[in-house]
Amino acid sequence: MRLLRHTTALMAGMLLSASVLAQENSHSPYQDHVENPGIFAMIGDLVIARPLLLGVTAIGAAAFVVSLPFTLAGGNVTEAGQELVLRPGTETFVRCLGCTKSGYGRSQQDENL
Repeated sequence: MRLLRHTTALMAGMLLSASVLAQENSHSPYQDHVENPGIFAMIGDLVIARPLLLGVTAIGAAAFVVSLPFTLAGGNVTEAGQELVLRPGTETFVRCLGCTKSGYGRSQQDENL
């Protein structure tokens, strides 16, 4: 059991570090929202980041519903909805697999394949 925990932690660390390395080795750091993530970045995003972001989106939606009477009284329902629900939801569902920025940011070369 102990070996399984250490192996899982090691694999998670390797996937996260591969994601960082893939981000650092991008072709042009000056292009806006265009990334070319590698396989390890995609796997790390699929296995680790997306499930966590889905959980954050669900918790944010629950927090938004609980805080709704207070945000209605304060007049900041839009801001609360944006920060608690829309931002995590955008990071979860509108980001290409392995990319670090929201949007459909695949490079043109990958879209032609």
